[in-house]
Amino acid sequence: MKISNAIIKILLPIVLGGAILYWMYRGFDFDSMSHVLLHEMDWTWMLLSFPFGILAQAFRGWRWKQMLDPIGEHARRSTSVNAVFLSYAASLLVPRIGEFTRCGVLKKVDGVSFTKALGTVVTERAIDSLVVAGVTGVTLLAQLSVFNVFFDRTGTSVDSVLHRFTAAGYLVTIVCGIACLVLLHFLLKKLSIYNKVKATLGGIWQGIISLKDVRNIPLYVLFTLGIWVSYFLHYYLTFFCFDFTSDLGIGCAMVTFVVGSIAVLVPTPNGAGPWHFAVKTMLILYGVADEKALYFVLIVHTVQTMLVIVLGIWAWVALNFIKTKKCYE
Repeated sequence: MKISNAIIKILLPIVLGGAILYWMYRGFDFDSMSHVLLHEMDWTWMLLSFPFGILAQAFRGWRWKQMLDPIGEHARRSTSVNAVFLSYAASLLVPRIGEFTRCGVLKKVDGVSFTKALGTVVTERAIDSLVVAGVTGVTLLAQLSVFNVFFDRTGTSVDSVLHRFTAAGYLVTIVCGIACLVLLHFLLKKLSIYNKVKATLGGIWQGIISLKDVRNIPLYVLFTLGIWVSYFLHYYLTFFCFDFTSDLGIGCAMVTFVVGSIAVLVPTPNGAGPWHFAVKTMLILYGVADEKALYFVLIVHTVQTMLVIVLGIWAWVALNFIKTKKCYE
């Protein structure tokens, strides 16, 4: 049963992403791709974007160490960064497994508590969600007309979704949600694993509250901004690789970046499929021809995924040369 569940977890995201990509690229002339890569693309800008892709992950590793120190878990900076590199590569195989992978690496190499590390990762995700929500809100207001066209064309109008619920529907949903949580609580108390689960959740909670004890809040904020500015520049610089996107401007880059960031929440390897569809759709709304938008999303996503793989291999090699130790800096 465990083996079949593991297979499903690995295959289902791949099948989902593959199905979306097949639907998008059915009938696409792949023979012309080599001509675009060799003669129509400026690789200088792609290479210039790489340092920002690396920096985004490095900032995440440095920020992570900042959160671990206040709860008595002193990971080395190099281990933290390499664990993040490896986690992104691992998520290409099984979406969302990266969070557990990097916590496991820190436990194995630097003896950091897995549950406490996982708690800090939960905090990271909450902080990053707030940043994305803020950037999305600003971008949405600045480019509202473009988003309205996107919602209309994709059938995801917020109004149409909300109108499906009545006041009674909202009330029933809330009551059912509370009832499920209460029932789950009592079921866990009856199970033998309750104490183990409670201890695990306690460790996670310690990681979550670690944020209030971070010694250098300005540095933490700087790292957080560094992560997302680097992500954006890693993506934005690729616009200058192609003549059909180089003049679209930073507004279009922000819109497609935000939509792409939301699309990768769908559990496929590195957002493959949903990211392609979302970004391609927005580029078309900005006047990019359908075929050229397909070139852009396929090339950019593939090259950036290859960078993730290279960093993952680098981290795996580096971690194998790092000796575990019990005394930390």
